[in-house]
Amino acid sequence: MSETTAARHQHADEPNVIIAQTKCWVEDVIVRLNICPFAKAEMQAQTVHYVVQAKSSDLDIIDALAQQCIELDNTLSRATTLFILNIPNLGFYSYLDLLEQAEQRLSDNGYDGIYQLASFHPEYCFGGSEPDDAANYTNRSPYPMFHLIREADISKALVNFLRPESIPERNIEFTRRKGHSHMNKLLMSCYDIDSEIQ
Repeated sequence: MSETTAARHQHADEPNVIIAQTKCWVEDVIVRLNICPFAKAEMQAQTVHYVVQAKSSDLDIIDALAQQCIELDNTLSRATTLFILNIPNLGFYSYLDLLEQAEQRLSDNGYDGIYQLASFHPEYCFGGSEPDDAANYTNRSPYPMFHLIREADISKALVNFLRPESIPERNIEFTRRKGHSHMNKLLMSCYDIDSEIQ
């Protein structure tokens, strides 16, 4: 993580603060900028579940994520889960290693075609892109997290969406037009929720 992001992260130890900051990011970045055209409906319906996982072993983290899959199995009113990692200084590449383990566990547990994992991290960087490329902010979040999504819901949402393949292209163009400074300011502003709660 960058020095600024890591410093702000370390001040938020309480799960309620972390969830509030994450909700702010979803509302002010993902929904307001229309990064994900399907997020607004779920936010309005209050079907997004937030879970904070404290620092622990990789195995414990993956076990906890697997438990969230079971809870999604049994809670049809819950559309999606944001599994937030409260692990200060979890670097992007260490996060990617954890993501690979998580995807393997979901596959081993028979969830291929049922749940999909979307990945977000404060220092997210797409392959081949520069760290200061504003397009990276489509996947930069206040905390490292795994987004558990029902594949059936994705398929349902895409039925009535014209040219869904254009969504990533639009996001890249939009964020680059806004610029790195603007996108970073939006992300950093989510940490200000800390002072409002405490």
